[in-house]
Amino acid sequence: MSGFVLRRLLLFLPQLLAIAIVGFALLRLLPVDPVSRIVGSFGTDEARQSAKETIGLDRSFGEQLGSFLEGLLTLDFGESFVSGDSVRAELGDRIPVTLQLIGIGFVLALVIAIPLGRYIASKVGGRIEKVTTVYALFAGAQPDFWWGLIFLFVFFFKLGWFPAPLGQLDPTQIAPDGPTRFIFIDTLVHGQFDLFVSALKHYALPIITLTFVLTGPILKIMRQSALDVISSDYLLYAKASGFTPKRVRRMTARNSFAPVVTITGVLLVFALGGAVLIETVFALPGLGRYALSRTLDTDFPAIQGAIVFMAAFGLTVYLVMDILYALLDPRVRHSRD
Repeated sequence: MSGFVLRRLLLFLPQLLAIAIVGFALLRLLPVDPVSRIVGSFGTDEARQSAKETIGLDRSFGEQLGSFLEGLLTLDFGESFVSGDSVRAELGDRIPVTLQLIGIGFVLALVIAIPLGRYIASKVGGRIEKVTTVYALFAGAQPDFWWGLIFLFVFFFKLGWFPAPLGQLDPTQIAPDGPTRFIFIDTLVHGQFDLFVSALKHYALPIITLTFVLTGPILKIMRQSALDVISSDYLLYAKASGFTPKRVRRMTARNSFAPVVTITGVLLVFALGGAVLIETVFALPGLGRYALSRTLDTDFPAIQGAIVFMAAFGLTVYLVMDILYALLDPRVRHSRD
């Protein structure tokens, strides 16, 4: 197992570096002109040259790449073309928002889908199975931003159970300054329980939206995986051999989790990029909205920073997914030793 983990770790940095370099190169091959965004379409040649020098686009491709790779070692992506602020600082403010959203949403989806999927697998043909099957198909067939708008209409506009989608807090409230930039943690650290409750209310609907959408596919995979294990020959042999019910349940759980690990990892990576839709609907200042707005503004440093973080996040998720899969199924790690 240690050799398997070591090989996966050794691949992490080369993969991340390759993605960062390819993203850097492709940005400069696109038919876009960041300088025009700064000086306007009718800017003079002197103004354009001055802007190029200011943002560093007057240098050769090799010089720009060298500076980018040097900054990459310290996660220094330079200054934003749009705001003039440090990209690292801007990412530091927005990444926690997205991680809280998708992290809590996924945990809730797993807590609901895994036990429910195992339960309905043991009740084939029952009413609960029919209801959950319809729910899984219906929830997954609609885009998450559409569900967000529906939930806003019902629970905010009609029922008034949740506050207006105006960000993490009410407009009159100010988030605490650090130390983690995760608002749920920082409000508790500073003892600002009123802000914690406010943040919880503002995050509730976007988290419910994400959980509602994600629970469907995870539930379907868990149910089908549990059904396959329950009807497998080795489990029937285990029962016939006199294994205790507790041991049989443990075997069922372990062997049915592997497909769930796979689909969870894939959904988690896609949720990071797709968070822009939910963040836009609920006005959350997360990484998704930031990456979209900076892309429309052709802000190269900000786009490069977002690409590097998203790539690192995706590679980390896949690394953890491979390790968990290998722990659940020894054949995976032994086949690669």
